[in-house]
Amino acid sequence: MPKLEIAKDVYWVGAVDWNTRFFHGHSYTTHHGTTYNSYLILDEKVTLVDTVYQPFAGEMLDRIREVIDPSKIDYIIANHVETDHSGSIGDILKLAPKAKIYGTTRCKQGLQKHYFGNWDFQVVKTGDELNVGSRSLKFIEAPMLHWPDSMFTYVEKNELLMPNDAFGQHIASSFRYDDEVDQCVLMEEARKYYANILWPLSVLVIKKIEELTNMGLKLSMIAPSHGIIWRKDPLKILQSYMSWAKGEYKKSVLVVYDSMWGATGRMAQSIVEGIRSEGVEAKLYWLPHSDESDILGELLEARGLILGSSTINNGVQPVMGPLLIDLRGLKPRQRIATTFGSYGWGGGAVKELEAALKDAGIQIVMPPYTVNWNPAPEEIQRCFEIGKEFAKKL
Repeated sequence: MPKLEIAKDVYWVGAVDWNTRFFHGHSYTTHHGTTYNSYLILDEKVTLVDTVYQPFAGEMLDRIREVIDPSKIDYIIANHVETDHSGSIGDILKLAPKAKIYGTTRCKQGLQKHYFGNWDFQVVKTGDELNVGSRSLKFIEAPMLHWPDSMFTYVEKNELLMPNDAFGQHIASSFRYDDEVDQCVLMEEARKYYANILWPLSVLVIKKIEELTNMGLKLSMIAPSHGIIWRKDPLKILQSYMSWAKGEYKKSVLVVYDSMWGATGRMAQSIVEGIRSEGVEAKLYWLPHSDESDILGELLEARGLILGSSTINNGVQPVMGPLLIDLRGLKPRQRIATTFGSYGWGGGAVKELEAALKDAGIQIVMPPYTVNWNPAPEEIQRCFEIGKEFAKKL
């Protein structure tokens, strides 16, 4: 396999997963696959920063062998416990049994609980450095970005930041760098990644970026553990993260619904037309035929959210449930919402939708609108007016 030197004496030795379509169980769709990025630093001490998901250990080891005999690895930096990054540590230690592992206190605890290995482990914290020869590796703890054990590794000589799960995306590609891939796909996947993984941690994201800025780190490259490496403009992703973390948005609305026999769907269509009549962008998603994690990626930059459901068993259509759970967990900041729906002999769906929105901290700015059975022409017109009124509240 061809070697890929991303900086002087620093090699990408990760793996490309072209086939995966789900992450974190089935809660996050990965339409473009993903990568598990691992980085090898050649110096007086040979250092491996993160490994890969264990089924891809062979691919990683083949790439390492293109550069050096894996038995010569002296140090392993474990930025994060999660198995897609730590899963191949055991494979490395079989070949380099004397290699020493570096990570946070919680990383040590997590690795021991995951793998029950009696490994040589050195606990590090923010400000600690590891001299590997002509360069030193600086460690920066990043608890809850996105696990308690997380940390970043910075190589000052190469002006290279390796932040593990921060600043990544799920993209499988034959290219490794941001300037080599479609920018629209890159930023769409970076946005989706933030929305589905880091959104509820936005306050911590702001503090961490401010900390990096105050440390005066020079950044010529940001090499995350998933997806594409930022080399053309590494500050671009930092600025995007800061914007997302602050809750900045576009003047746009998402209308998301489920409909049993089409009544709620007709209401949704009219609401969207009302929003559009005010010159505001609106996107319509029928949940059984739409991707929930894509919707959350869109919501990261949309100001308004309108949820609709027909009533079944005095509540929402079941397909709405996962979205409502995610909204409660992600807690989108500075968003406004309203609800709508149809019912037969008994209502209840809009109450459940409103409860979820309130639990998520989303401001409800208009009362719910419900229709019994099929909407009459005047009720469809009312939906159009609701769209217009909501657009004005943006």
